[in-house]
Amino acid sequence: MESGTEKLAWGIITVGKIARKFTRGLFKSRTGRVAAVGSRSLERAEQFAREFGIAKYYDSYQAVIEDPAVQVVYVATPHPLHAEWAIRAAHAGKHVLCEKPIGMNHREAASIVEAARTNGVFLMEAFMYRCHPQTRKLVDLVKNGAVGEVKAIRATFSYHGTYELEGLKLNKKLGGGGILDVGCYPVSISRLIAGAALGKNFEEPLEVQGMAHIGKESGVDEYAAATLRFPGDILAQLAAGVQLTQDNTVHIYGSEGRIEVLSPWFCSGIKGGTSRLLIHRNGEEKAETIEISTSEWLYSIEADTVAEHLHSGQAPPPAMTWQDTLGNMETLDRWRAAIGLEYDADRAL
Repeated sequence: MESGTEKLAWGIITVGKIARKFTRGLFKSRTGRVAAVGSRSLERAEQFAREFGIAKYYDSYQAVIEDPAVQVVYVATPHPLHAEWAIRAAHAGKHVLCEKPIGMNHREAASIVEAARTNGVFLMEAFMYRCHPQTRKLVDLVKNGAVGEVKAIRATFSYHGTYELEGLKLNKKLGGGGILDVGCYPVSISRLIAGAALGKNFEEPLEVQGMAHIGKESGVDEYAAATLRFPGDILAQLAAGVQLTQDNTVHIYGSEGRIEVLSPWFCSGIKGGTSRLLIHRNGEEKAETIEISTSEWLYSIEADTVAEHLHSGQAPPPAMTWQDTLGNMETLDRWRAAIGLEYDADRAL
């Protein structure tokens, strides 16, 4: 959006935790405002609207999509509903920011991308860290050979959540499990870094091997690990989980040293601040510290990224392009296939 123009009008679909985080960021953005919010519960929609001072609220997602004032729809439903509502929004001529993972599998992701292409609307998968300047700096360091030739990547996103079988994180019918919930992050950054090392925007793994602990009661991967092999024999070790706290860092190992990313996913913090990348070079005792400071909120940067590239249909890398999203979903499918985890959506025609 050009400076001085009216702010982009967003419609928020559902009122859960991530929707609250994004909406707080949206109110701090340079380019956006909330025009309407929708929930399947009118009471919850009204409560959310009052909390954030939103003028219009609805008891259905469809009403948000049909509101003529809404220009872009933020889809933050449980995973199995992403495809349906992202596609409906696109067919209604609305631009779309869809929470990760964009679909339950590659087939759903491809259908969403096709809907955006057919209707000429913007679409982006909401990996907020991909829009943050820390990620751009990390890509530049790798491309410029800061630690020589990249040989290996280690990336983790894993936490110990409440053991609630009916909740989003462990309910198989709602797409629960670590790989889809947070494993999409280490997969996305390993593909990004492997691509940067090879002079590309991203790269696809040649091999995907995986293991997991499948909960006896939940039936989903409560914690999982994967090994990926990329062209150039770049190896990646990935870990994800919703029932196991791990270090949640990224390490890039090169022929001349390693880069340590202390906060790869939340970067400088939800409300902005300073993040740090540490470069440990072979033979040097002290690491070089690179600081990235911003006063912008994490989800504000994401919202502004959408607005700035609205008429291009896609945001440029390292934000998630359509092809990047499709590759990420295919790798997630391969990881789940390796551990034998199948959802209802995988059996759908």
